[in-house]
Amino acid sequence: MTRSSARELAVHLIYSRSFTGEEPMTTIEARLDREYYAQLSQENEIYVERPSRKQLSYIDTVVVGTANRAQELDAIISRHAIGWDVSRISRLTRAILQLALFECQFVDDVPVGVAVNEAVSLAKKYDGDDAGAFVNGILRAFLRTPKEETAPATAGEAEPVAPAQVETAPAAEVTAGENAQ
Repeated sequence: MTRSSARELAVHLIYSRSFTGEEPMTTIEARLDREYYAQLSQENEIYVERPSRKQLSYIDTVVVGTANRAQELDAIISRHAIGWDVSRISRLTRAILQLALFECQFVDDVPVGVAVNEAVSLAKKYDGDDAGAFVNGILRAFLRTPKEETAPATAGEAEPVAPAQVETAPAAEVTAGENAQ
């Protein structure tokens, strides 16, 4: 399974949690159960190949991380979605945005440009071209925000998931300026 496929699977898990409210590890364990996963492969090609250990580590990190920082990530979305209330954004587009924002801030081995491009592609695939443009706009606005305005949560809020838990090969090189926050 490629990193892109693992990212898409992570979006499915984050999206699923938006309905169930389950603990992230419960969602991961249930959806990645061998029998259930095999059934899902008949509905969606993303489930044909099982994730490797490396990809499972990535999935665990980002699904748990977005759950732990959901309020913070939604606040960022809200701050940059001018004229939009977060509750009006489709759950799937919101899951994609949460994942991309989490990757941009907390997953060191994912270049920011890759996180943005993959998020836009996923939004277009699942929610249409308008959603892709919306996701791109939110993420680009976030990236133009001075770093001190996008600082991680302060004491008393959810602790970050350690990006070092994710073992991956280096992603494609990003053009200058796309990796700056």
